[in-house]
Amino acid sequence: MTDAPEKIRCDACPVMCYIAPGQTGACDRYANDAGRIVRTDPVVMLSHTVEAGGRVVPFAARDWPGTGDGAPVPADAFVTGIGSGTTYPDYKPAPFIIASQVDGADMVTVVTEAIFSYCGVKVKIDTDRFLGPAGAVVRVEGEPIGHVTTAEYGSQMLSLGGVQHLTGGTKAEGRVTCAAMLALCNAEPVELVIDGGSTVVVQAGQAPIVDGVRERRMRVGCGSATIGMFAMQWQGLVDEVVVVDDHITGVVSEHQAGKVIGWQPTGIRIKGHRSTPGRYFRVSEPGQGWGGTRLSDPLEILGEWNPKKGARPGLRLLMVSTTGEQHAYYVLDDTLRPVRQDLPQDLKATVELIDENCESSLCTVLFVGGAGGSLRAGVAKNPVRLTRSVQGGATRLTSGGAETYIWPGGGITFMVDVTRLPRGAFGHVPTPALVAPLEFTLPRAEYLAMGGHEANIRTLDQSVAEGGEYSTAARVEPWP
Repeated sequence: MTDAPEKIRCDACPVMCYIAPGQTGACDRYANDAGRIVRTDPVVMLSHTVEAGGRVVPFAARDWPGTGDGAPVPADAFVTGIGSGTTYPDYKPAPFIIASQVDGADMVTVVTEAIFSYCGVKVKIDTDRFLGPAGAVVRVEGEPIGHVTTAEYGSQMLSLGGVQHLTGGTKAEGRVTCAAMLALCNAEPVELVIDGGSTVVVQAGQAPIVDGVRERRMRVGCGSATIGMFAMQWQGLVDEVVVVDDHITGVVSEHQAGKVIGWQPTGIRIKGHRSTPGRYFRVSEPGQGWGGTRLSDPLEILGEWNPKKGARPGLRLLMVSTTGEQHAYYVLDDTLRPVRQDLPQDLKATVELIDENCESSLCTVLFVGGAGGSLRAGVAKNPVRLTRSVQGGATRLTSGGAETYIWPGGGITFMVDVTRLPRGAFGHVPTPALVAPLEFTLPRAEYLAMGGHEANIRTLDQSVAEGGEYSTAARVEPWP
């Protein structure tokens, strides 16, 4: 009998997989290639001079055959953390610490893939549809992965992930949460089910699909704002306009925008909580109908018309939603009852104007992570100085080359729009945790002052020739 090929241990993350020859670890990011650990994905470099599509070039040429076309790496190439490898275990320096000159200044870029258990995604869904009550649990495959948070102007917001779901619940919850976050961050579609609400398919950069229907547009504004924008276009064409909205329903004859241009009272009465003149809250419970309400018939929100305050036979009424998607035209009969009629052509143009001013519905996915003390040790020997440098603006933090927003306060908590990163930028480890690329760029003198790993600084040419800790190839892509 011959002995089975020996497995070797991968130390690229805390799982410490034993990997058989020709196989990958649990993360699919590292493999055993003839007795040595290699990175399965290429390091991604960005260049302003490379055309769309990118290309693969040999990397770490001294001991790795590569799979590319042999073309040289452009001189302006920026090495990202995508595919670079991590600082784990964190006593060691980051995989790439690259010296460069920017406008004559000596700079250093420290490149790593960071392992995040403390991370999440914030999802903005452009829709007036009711997705679920604030605080409702969001599920994937039946497992809780987050919750509905505060609605913003024309958008519903979700907060997903976080260490409580990744590691604080059951194994199934952590596994499903990690997989859903990874897919969302890599701009793949994920079906979310909201307790007491809707089923939504979310994909970064694409329109949401709510209960099987793809959204086309977000609202132009609340009912009050819509009145403010279009009161002049309606004047003379109709006697009253009601813009139906789950949040603030607007009535033009009572609204200040109508008053200042001489709109006459109509004796209309709205069933709702009157806020200020022409603005009504809670005309209906939220739902899938008119303006994010449960209404299929907008006349349900109207009370008796008052002839002492302007109601009269022949009075013309337009009811419209905040997207223009729903609209109806009525004329009061002799009993002051609204009778639906065909929408006049001149009023149709005003409804189309609302539609024109509605922006396309999109899903936005922001990755949020906290760069903890351990990964900072791979950047500098005195990690708190890195934190202060990032917070002070001396160190620029990017993620896969994309700009980040740095939260004020303690630590390095950042957000990044996942559509700004090259494809496939995020990975995972089965602890479970996400892996995200980070690049810290700062003046060389400041890097050394914070206790940077001076002995590990290399030029771009040296980095390309020598590679990182694990052999791989490199992919050069156009700067996003």
